[in-house]
Amino acid sequence: MKSRTQRLRIALCLAICMTNWNHPLQAQNTQADSKISTSDKTLYAQPSYVLSNGQVELAITQLGGHMAPVKFYRDTDQPVEPYHISPWQEEKGPQMPAAVLVPLRGDFFCMPFGGNSEPVGDQKHPPHGEVATALWTRRSLERWGDVRSMSMTMQTTVSAGKVTKDIYLVDSQNVVYTKHTLEGFQGKFPLGHHATLAMSQQEQSVHLASSPIRFGMTYPGLFSDPKQGEYQSLEPGKQWQSLAHVPVAWKAQADADLSRLPDRPGYADLVQVFNLAPDAAGNPAWMTATFTDKGYVWFSLKDPQILNSTVFWIENRGRHGYPWLGRNHCLGLEDVTAYFADGLKASIEPNQLNQQGIKTALELTKERPTVVPYIQGVVRVPQAFQSVKTIEFSPGNITLVSPEGLRVETPVRHEFLKTLKL
Repeated sequence: MKSRTQRLRIALCLAICMTNWNHPLQAQNTQADSKISTSDKTLYAQPSYVLSNGQVELAITQLGGHMAPVKFYRDTDQPVEPYHISPWQEEKGPQMPAAVLVPLRGDFFCMPFGGNSEPVGDQKHPPHGEVATALWTRRSLERWGDVRSMSMTMQTTVSAGKVTKDIYLVDSQNVVYTKHTLEGFQGKFPLGHHATLAMSQQEQSVHLASSPIRFGMTYPGLFSDPKQGEYQSLEPGKQWQSLAHVPVAWKAQADADLSRLPDRPGYADLVQVFNLAPDAAGNPAWMTATFTDKGYVWFSLKDPQILNSTVFWIENRGRHGYPWLGRNHCLGLEDVTAYFADGLKASIEPNQLNQQGIKTALELTKERPTVVPYIQGVVRVPQAFQSVKTIEFSPGNITLVSPEGLRVETPVRHEFLKTLKL
């Protein structure tokens, strides 16, 4: 038999082992619970999850996963909040004509991207899909090294599958890194990010630029219907090579310059530009909006083999039905693979774009997850910096270069688009 002293030693060892085994989990749960309990807010009428570090604070609506407000340079006396929040958020009124309009703000992931007005088989998706309209559940709020992360999930039902939304912030960076992991889906889907910026009130003060494009095209149908109190200014279905020269709807009128916005008040237009394949170095495709009146550049970075185009939603108070009422003023710079904003059916069937060899949907399979990484951020620039000519990439940094040769460098771990690691 074991002596009383031996039994005490065994009991003591078991207690120590159990304490050591439980401690990390208990500490992690305690830490996560304390963060979760202090990070939920109702902002602009929507319950939201919040993630922050010293430079950035972002909110993501529980309904639809819309990311705004986002405050960059929050550690300064002049923080930057670039994202649009729809003007009806605090209002009581009739039911919204589309569920996506309920939380509408900032950037949100869409799948299937677009209006989805027509069913495909027995599937009828809401505009921009369940991922933009249904409830997300937060699973974790963590920190390791200089990275803070939040993970959210959703089980979709119209097309059964699981979507995981991971958001990351890195200390000392004014950048948001996002990763969507799609599991259990089968078939082709248009998808992407619906980044929506708040527009300046000063005409032509927001200067747009992108990495090289194959071409651009105005929406080939009626985007804004006068019968619904909506108006558009661009000629439908026209291809062009430069944002600065886009045909308008009226004969003998000068081309519209879409690189200088806002312009043409009272209209809402839709165009799409298509990125060239990656260069020899495999650098990201990019989109920039230089707010010359506010001294900053908003930028997005993506893998053009996953998201091969950008849809421009140019909304300058051009819709007068409910809930727009002639007051919505924003700019969607929506990095997607899709056929304009027409949704699933138009994107997976033969269309003007895929017949030219441009992919308008991604093929998803149940056998392996599909991951969609994305980067967006803000960098302050001097007053003389009026637009971006190119972006140069070096390890852990990007350099914005103006047409005049001005250079602004900022830390961005753009390698994340390839490695999915920070």
